[in-house]
Amino acid sequence: MNIESTEFGSITIDGEKLDHDIVIYPDKIGERKKEITKEKHGTSHKFTREEMEEYLNQVDTEKLRVILIGTGQYGKLGLLDETKRLLEDMGIKSIELKTSEAVERFEKMEESREEKLGIFHVTC
Repeated sequence: MNIESTEFGSITIDGEKLDHDIVIYPDKIGERKKEITKEKHGTSHKFTREEMEEYLNQVDTEKLRVILIGTGQYGKLGLLDETKRLLEDMGIKSIELKTSEAVERFEKMEESREEKLGIFHVTC
């Protein structure tokens, strides 16, 4: 799996241009379930504990060491304090970077696929 590029409104992985927020799991790529956060706060630019739990339920959290959040082309998406505390309590490091920076960082991280999760917001 190779993240090739990102621009406002899309991210390209292995030649496929995706026009929605994505989650890169150890074994697959899925669409971000931002409606979970949007229902609670009226915006998908905040990142709730409930949304994060949805992703954590799909991975082996015993192996997970870091979650990299691509906060958008302009950095508008942010983890809420409740979400940061959840990850801290689980011993999982969170990194928030603008999506263009996060794409570069994700590809270069020393963690194996089983040890990392990437969540990328592709618009603002």
